[in-house]
Amino acid sequence: MPLQNRVLPTQEIVADPGRGLLMGNRGSLHGPDRRLGTTRWRSKAWICCVLDWKGIRRDPMPPGRWTALFFFDEAVALAAGHRPCHYCRRRDFLLYAGAWASGRGLSERPRAAELDAVLHHERVESRTRRQRTTVQDFSGLPDGAMVRFDGRPALVLDQQVLPWSWEGYGEALRPPGLREVEVLTPPANLVVLQAGFAPLLHPSAHSQLRQA
Repeated sequence: MPLQNRVLPTQEIVADPGRGLLMGNRGSLHGPDRRLGTTRWRSKAWICCVLDWKGIRRDPMPPGRWTALFFFDEAVALAAGHRPCHYCRRRDFLLYAGAWASGRGLSERPRAAELDAVLHHERVESRTRRQRTTVQDFSGLPDGAMVRFDGRPALVLDQQVLPWSWEGYGEALRPPGLREVEVLTPPANLVVLQAGFAPLLHPSAHSQLRQA
């Protein structure tokens, strides 16, 4: 039976056999029985990491240390409110922080703690502790954003929507008259995408786009 460590674009952490391209963590969320409690983060540093780091094999749920979380791809991770790890993904972190600065007209890249503080405010409702979403004009969304379309998460790519599942992105659709949509990706990560940060996308995204 799979562990409860797969992250959805809606921030939920579920048990699913689906495989992804990236991992990360939010601190230690599990108990001795390797089950998650009610807490969904121990740190505001919600990071997104590579699966393989120098060939080191790690226990995904070491007692009291950290809970390994897994993401289908980086669009999902960004939608859930994560950002690139500044340790194992140093180059991607610098590109992300540079896009953050460029998109906000800052003179220098912000530090990780500054990014995390803004992201945490935008991704979680303080009272309910649920995902905070926004409603925006579909035509203004950047590639890599994720929205709720027809009741399920979907990727925005080339002004089309690609329904998401653990099996891969579905057929690219260009719904006529689609205007306002519920956006899962926090505004800060939208700014980064609009400023040119290119997230690691699952191969099914581009294959579905070519078929459209």
